Amino acid sequence: MVRNQGNRRLTADNIKNFEVKEEVTLLPFLFSSLSGLSKSEVKSMLKYKHIAIKGSAVTQFDTPLSPGDIVQVNFGRSFYKFNNPQVKVIYEDKWFVVIEKASGLLSVANDTAREKNAFHIVRDYVRHDNPDAEIYVCHRLDQYTSGILVFAKDESLMMELRSNWDFYVKERRYVCVTENIPARPEDTIESLLTQNEHLRVHSTNDETVGRLAVTHYKVIQTRGRYALVDVEIFTGKKNQIRVHMSEMGCPIAGDMKYGAETNPVRRLMLHNYRLSFIHPVTGELMRFTLPTPSVFRKLTQPEK
Repeated sequence: MVRNQGNRRLTADNIKNFEVKEEVTLLPFLFSSLSGLSKSEVKSMLKYKHIAIKGSAVTQFDTPLSPGDIVQVNFGRSFYKFNNPQVKVIYEDKWFVVIEKASGLLSVANDTAREKNAFHIVRDYVRHDNPDAEIYVCHRLDQYTSGILVFAKDESLMMELRSNWDFYVKERRYVCVTENIPARPEDTIESLLTQNEHLRVHSTNDETVGRLAVTHYKVIQTRGRYALVDVEIFTGKKNQIRVHMSEMGCPIAGDMKYGAETNPVRRLMLHNYRLSFIHPVTGELMRFTLPTPSVFRKLTQPEK
């Protein structure tokens, strides 16, 4: 079964409204209204943002209430609205969270950014429903590459996916804008990649240090010196697409590290728009697709 998933949370909303009849503070009102629950259960619901007044979650036990106020109780999940400009949750189940990562955001922490990274943001997100929750990154995207990123909620699932990546992952496609137009409108590039002491990846003929990287590309449209290129990778080596495009004389726009001369939209113009993988638990084929960034198409739109 193939799924093209939208945003889905693990537990559905189950909201009931309770009208306040007299002046009172919140905790006594909840004890009275939720008499079927123990006091510790009521306190837990308040602590973990299952209670809302006027559409906003509250946690303060002595919040004053007036006659006519409506107290909302969500028995399904917390009143938490995730809103982050750099991360969009596109799928979630008991085992995985799949997000769209913005260009410029690190996948995981480094020495200079311990909190401003996708891992930290997604971990905070899942902990709003379960304070003890952990997440594990299943793969990475370069900091300035946007697109689909997968996190597991269980370490053993992450290890299973990583250890058998070629078995589970069925499709990884990107779209990029290159400086210069590839000589061949469609081709497959194969080379051995290695990294030098300056952390720059390059092709090599040395089989003892190089690892095979295979990239297939197809030109979609061109304008001036720029080309919109669809790319599928069959191996997941570091900087693979950036290196292969650069070494054939068509560096990705905005990629100064690998030879770009221009930065027309102030970002690396590389976007992971499709990822398909077999769910290790359910066996389903999960397919996620994002639109091509509009600035990519606008820059390469042929003149009429």
